[in-house]
Amino acid sequence: MKLFIAVTDNEWYRFLASRITQPGDEVNFWLPSPEPIRILQKGDLFLFKLHRSQETGQRDIIAGGGIFISYSELPISLAWETFGERNGCATYHEMRQKIAKYRRKPDNPREDFHIGCVILSEVFFLSRELWFEIPGWHRSIVRGKTFGLNSEEWRYILNKLQVAWKLQQYDYLSREAARIEEERARYGKEIQIKPRLGQRSFRIAVTESYKRACAITSEHSLPALEAAHIKPFSENGPHEVYNGILLRSDFHRLMDTGYITITPEYRIEVSRKLKEDFENGKSYYPYHGKPLIVLPDQPEERPDRKLLLWHNENIFKG
Repeated sequence: MKLFIAVTDNEWYRFLASRITQPGDEVNFWLPSPEPIRILQKGDLFLFKLHRSQETGQRDIIAGGGIFISYSELPISLAWETFGERNGCATYHEMRQKIAKYRRKPDNPREDFHIGCVILSEVFFLSRELWFEIPGWHRSIVRGKTFGLNSEEWRYILNKLQVAWKLQQYDYLSREAARIEEERARYGKEIQIKPRLGQRSFRIAVTESYKRACAITSEHSLPALEAAHIKPFSENGPHEVYNGILLRSDFHRLMDTGYITITPEYRIEVSRKLKEDFENGKSYYPYHGKPLIVLPDQPEERPDRKLLLWHNENIFKG
């Protein structure tokens, strides 16, 4: 596991700190221009370093952070649709204005420009009395800095965080930090925090896993695509990629209502009830029996066969 300290917009921090009071939430740490953070892996620790100001006593302060889920380049409209106020702004217009200022160019409201999205879960904001200064930070650092597990800085920062997590009852982070230290001491290897996906990060993770293409039609128009749960979250279905399929919005609704399903062999079935109930369905029946066109490259991210069977038996109208 690595630790990345990111230079953070103070207004973004204050806005979210005033609204997120429960552990386990997720946010979009956006970048005004797409700039992939290739050194980070899912489960790395991502910390917020505020800009020097009167608020920080003109010091380089860590005031919070989260667990890195993924990086994605998204149209600003989709970033807002997915994360809303969890983008650190009250409105879509305000978000555009803030990003335009960083881009140093007038905002064209017709342009759905792309931004970099650093997706974080288990986000935490430290009480002011628990803010702490970063050792050895240089003012020349513009974007951020990475520390490895064997560095003195890592040990100092982790100790500070563990105290803060316990005091502020971030129990999941406290347990994960203790587990990592124990397993590292026992096995001598780097171990990641196990982040828990929420609805927002689930949508982005499924979108990227399916290479931004509908599993049934291979449609690539992002505004028309949605991350469908195989087993609904309301039925205790997990926010995990293996419980998701990226579908065109009409196929998503048909799957949710049981008019289509995916077999454990990854073949599409269209219910006869579609014609019986609506005297139509001719646009969908040609897909019956065909295999999915797009699947995730990673086997562990492909639709779980047991969950597909559950959908076949409990949702599909047959």
